[in-house]
Amino acid sequence: MKPAEAYILKQSEPFKSILIHLQILIEHTFPEAELKYKWRIPCYYVNSRPICYLNQSKDYVDVGFWHSAHLTKYTEHMVSENRKVVKSMRYKILEDINDDLFILILKEVEKHKNKSFLK
Repeated sequence: MKPAEAYILKQSEPFKSILIHLQILIEHTFPEAELKYKWRIPCYYVNSRPICYLNQSKDYVDVGFWHSAHLTKYTEHMVSENRKVVKSMRYKILEDINDDLFILILKEVEKHKNKSFLK
């Protein structure tokens, strides 16, 4: 088993179910996405560019988007907590996930991901 998959499967509930559900949404939205294990957390890449990471932290799952500095849509649903580049979605229970919104955010992040590399 790969380290990123092991990370997800070793989490306690409800975090394991949240992570698996997010994994399904990401891989459905980006079938070409590659799940890697970086900085001791699962990270998704599309065409060798990072899209998001999954991290079980405290009492929630944090889905961080590196390229969110360029986003103008859906930012009211994201948390930045004094981070300059990364914004994230946080989920405490599976029912907190709005699949349609999460997919829209993924597509928006993917659309803007190259802007971060142009600087």
